[in-house]
Amino acid sequence: MQQSELKELYVDELKDIYSAETQLVKALPKMAKAAVSAELRNGFEQHLEQTKGHVGRLEQIFDDLDETPTGKHCKGMEGLIREGGEAAEEDYQGDAKDAALIGAAQRVEHYEIAAYGTVRAMAEKLGETEAAKLLSQTLQEEKDTDVKLSKVADKMTIEKENESGEEATTRVRSPKGKAAKA
Repeated sequence: MQQSELKELYVDELKDIYSAETQLVKALPKMAKAAVSAELRNGFEQHLEQTKGHVGRLEQIFDDLDETPTGKHCKGMEGLIREGGEAAEEDYQGDAKDAALIGAAQRVEHYEIAAYGTVRAMAEKLGETEAAKLLSQTLQEEKDTDVKLSKVADKMTIEKENESGEEATTRVRSPKGKAAKA
C-alpha cells in the first residue's frame, strides 16, 4: 500500500470517528436521563464530558493535518445510538432498565475501542507521533469506560424465588464478572 493511500484512509477513518463522537455528544444526555441509578447517570454525564474532550483531540489532529473533520456520517454509530434509544424507551424498571442501557453503552464502547485502535496504528505507521499519543489517550479512556460499565453491572441485583417460594437476591453477572452467589 502506498503511503498516500494509507493517509487518505487514515483521514477518512478519523472523519468517521469524529462523526461517531459528535453523535454521541447528542445521545449521552438522553442515556443519562433514562438511567435509573445515580451511579449510572453520573457515569453517562462524566463520559459526556470525556467525549467532548475526544472531539477536541480529533479537531486538534485534523488541524495538524490541515484537514476538516466533516464530510462523513458514521452509520455504525447511528445504528448503535438508535439501539440505545430503544433500550431507553423500553418499559423495563430499575436494574433491568439500567442493564439494557449498560448493554447499549458497552456496544458503543467496543465500537469505539476498535475504531481508535485502528486509527492509532495508522497514525504510528504514518509517523504521526503526536496524533498517535492523542489517539492512545482516547483509546485508554474508552477501555476504562467499558470497565466502569462492567463494574456498575456487577453491582446490580435481581430478585428471584428459590425452591421454597421465598425471594432470594443475587448479583447480576457482567461479561467480565465472576459467577454470582444466590
